[in-house]
Amino acid sequence: MNDQSFTFRSIGAIRTPFHDCVGMPVQGLVARTEGAVELLPELEAGLTDIEGFSHLILLYCFNRTAAEVPFLQSPLLQRPLLEETEHGVFAIRSPVRPNPIGLTVVELLSREGRTLRVRGVDMLDGTPLLDIKPYVARFDAPGECRCGWLEPHLDRVAEARADDRFNDRFRGGKRN
Repeated sequence: MNDQSFTFRSIGAIRTPFHDCVGMPVQGLVARTEGAVELLPELEAGLTDIEGFSHLILLYCFNRTAAEVPFLQSPLLQRPLLEETEHGVFAIRSPVRPNPIGLTVVELLSREGRTLRVRGVDMLDGTPLLDIKPYVARFDAPGECRCGWLEPHLDRVAEARADDRFNDRFRGGKRN
């Protein structure tokens, strides 16, 4: 195995109405909450021609979780929302992960200079943005997909909201 470290820099910030994860939607496009993506001024040219895409993939850092749970100290088994059973961290979308990287598909509503108006945010206000990629259904949406343990819960995702488990239950990589 190759154990390497990488350093990433934020390319901007994601603006949302959520200042605490309690009550935040767990999947953005389902909840349809609007927000904004603000790129650093020196990166604005990188948005050229982005208006032609209806959806974008946002990659970001779970910076608040990252500060609390050091690498390889996050619990590998966790209980996700909508479920009472624990699952492996790589089989769920928890923000408490070995590498605190988040991914959300958003709908692009408009561009105003270096600011993108989007719908489908499910992250805290001020979340550091790592990258933006255009969503291309032909590449990003395989025809037949299985959803594992989540399949029986898919109809409830739209109403699901985060609770305090990521504020209070994980500290220093251990469950309280």
